[in-house]
Amino acid sequence: MDATQGILHGKVIVITGAASGIGRASALMFARQGAAIVACDRDAAVSAVADAITGNGGQAVSMTMDAGSEADVIAAVDAAVAGFGGLDGYFANAGISGGPSGGYFDATTELWAEVLRINVIGPALAVKHAVPAFLKRGGGSIVVTASVAGLRAGAGPAPYSASKAAAINLVQTAAQAVAGTGIRVNGICPGLSETGMTSRLYAMARAAGQEANLGIRNPLRRGSAPEEIASAALFLFSDMSSFVNGEALVVDGGLASSHPYSEMADKQKLALIDDLRARMTEQHAAG
Repeated sequence: MDATQGILHGKVIVITGAASGIGRASALMFARQGAAIVACDRDAAVSAVADAITGNGGQAVSMTMDAGSEADVIAAVDAAVAGFGGLDGYFANAGISGGPSGGYFDATTELWAEVLRINVIGPALAVKHAVPAFLKRGGGSIVVTASVAGLRAGAGPAPYSASKAAAINLVQTAAQAVAGTGIRVNGICPGLSETGMTSRLYAMARAAGQEANLGIRNPLRRGSAPEEIASAALFLFSDMSSFVNGEALVVDGGLASSHPYSEMADKQKLALIDDLRARMTEQHAAG
């Protein structure tokens, strides 16, 4: 389509985590809809995303960044202003799972701190530094990638889940903090999607011939494509969502509409309780 007719025509948007998955799909989609993109990621491969956009006639620059670094967030906003004359949107999409952390009581302090730094402090810094640039344009939109794991237990490791719950609350508090400015702050809560974070899971499932079982617990019985999550973000950045603010849009195939039962999960919970009791008994005996 002609980008000058796109629903994001004239908008300048920073996207973090843009080298792969939801961020990459969003960068390509938003550019097709007329936006100028500042594609950011700690992976230098993000430059290929910007090249793909410019090679197709769109506007984009790339930069390597740490989404939880204040200096890097400032640099991303400055790149938008310097390169395209202003800033209209910031997609705080970058996030980490922290990797397999074992049981709840095995997660280290360092793991908790790093997950919270990227998944919570990163979006908080996006709000802090994007808002002044938005005000010069008379408004703007921030979208934070949260997760269904932030809605209730059972969809991710404890540090990741807690960080995404914090991200949802951050969306609400930030929306209130910028009341009356014309700036909107919203979140997206994806279910399972094939991204850089879940690539190992998908690879293992395919190798075992079990790909069809991914996403089996949601009513659509499948995981999402990154483009399906990107479409939700596109809506939130567009004027079609002009009265949507302070919300966490769930895009999960219906997973959060129920409380899936898992016999295996129950067995794991019982084993965790038994392990905790054993540790407490050992500590009591030693003391």
